Amino acid sequence: MSASLGRVVVLDENLSVPFDRRVWHEARSLSRAGFEVDVVCPQGTERDREPFELREGIRIHRFPAASANGSAISYVREYGSALWHMSRLIRKLARERPFDLVHACNPPDLLLLVAWPLKRRGARFLFDHHDLVPELYLSRFGRGKDALYRLTRLLERATFHLADVVIATNESYRRIALTRGRKHPEDVFVVRSAPDLSRFRAADPDPALKRGRRYLLAYLGVMGPQDGLDHAVRALAALRRRRDDWHAMFLGGGEMLEPMRRLSRELGLQDVVEFTGWAPDEDIVRVLSTADVCIAPDPKNPFNDVSTMVKVVEYMAMARPIVSYDLAESAVSAGDAAIYAEADDVDSFAACIEALLDDPDRRAAMSAEASTRIEALSWPHSERALLAAYDRALSKSGKN
Repeated sequence: MSASLGRVVVLDENLSVPFDRRVWHEARSLSRAGFEVDVVCPQGTERDREPFELREGIRIHRFPAASANGSAISYVREYGSALWHMSRLIRKLARERPFDLVHACNPPDLLLLVAWPLKRRGARFLFDHHDLVPELYLSRFGRGKDALYRLTRLLERATFHLADVVIATNESYRRIALTRGRKHPEDVFVVRSAPDLSRFRAADPDPALKRGRRYLLAYLGVMGPQDGLDHAVRALAALRRRRDDWHAMFLGGGEMLEPMRRLSRELGLQDVVEFTGWAPDEDIVRVLSTADVCIAPDPKNPFNDVSTMVKVVEYMAMARPIVSYDLAESAVSAGDAAIYAEADDVDSFAACIEALLDDPDRRAAMSAEASTRIEALSWPHSERALLAAYDRALSKSGKN
């Protein structure tokens, strides 16, 4: 094996790895390029349970997660516990030999507290900007620009200042890094969250998933308060009042899973709406390959409007027609592979679903458009940008 390009630690507080597909793609790309890669992340609830795993040459170190329940105090508890565990693991790993680069994936922006000691000892710091935390706070809690909002802005500014290189998920986030973060253009790289089409492609449909009905609708993703699951369920209730020739499957988990199951029952949808919880990749591929329409019900707000929805590009990888609200970055990703309901209007969302169910030619055209567009958005393009970001960071350390 050739000499290592450097030792990297990737910090991911939000999801377990490899369940976090973006982080797993990044880790695999870095390892293939010749970096030694350690990942520090939480343990999963239904997968990724082992405290340590060596997978494809990547060392994954997992700590017990104290999951939030949606309240502000529960996030304080979650982040406090995570920071303690991450710092403990980093100190242990750094005693083996120093890290050359620390790659921190927000949220939270508090990860600068873990990265700072490594940076002081000479490591380069890459900030992988997954979420706009100030906008996420505004959208999630509805408290306005209060003291906690101002704290999120302060932490974001400090993280940008500490970072040698910023990795943005799209051009909207890149503009934030250049303006609010005051970064130089040559230090900001767009690495889109994108599927690996060599592993994530459509398979043969399974008609049994339609549960005896003509059409299958599908949702894939995290189920948090900002993800619009209530919009989706209410839109399906409106659709049910018009027709009952469809079945819907929601794949994923999160703090809104049980509340949405309850809402579905309250609206009388239990016979046509199925919540699977987290599903293995083979089940995800099978469901999406069978779906006639996939839904992205993320409401329009300052956070969602400029964020790239991973579910949208994964639907495109499966060549599925999509219904979404009219969000700026969703339109950048999907273009004519989606139709866009009026912002936050569940009746409009239901009408868009119905229009697609009644128009097989349009669904076919949208599927073809998704297949064409996803080739330009697939992971190899993001991998090149990621390695360019690392080359930039190493040039600042004098290592490259």
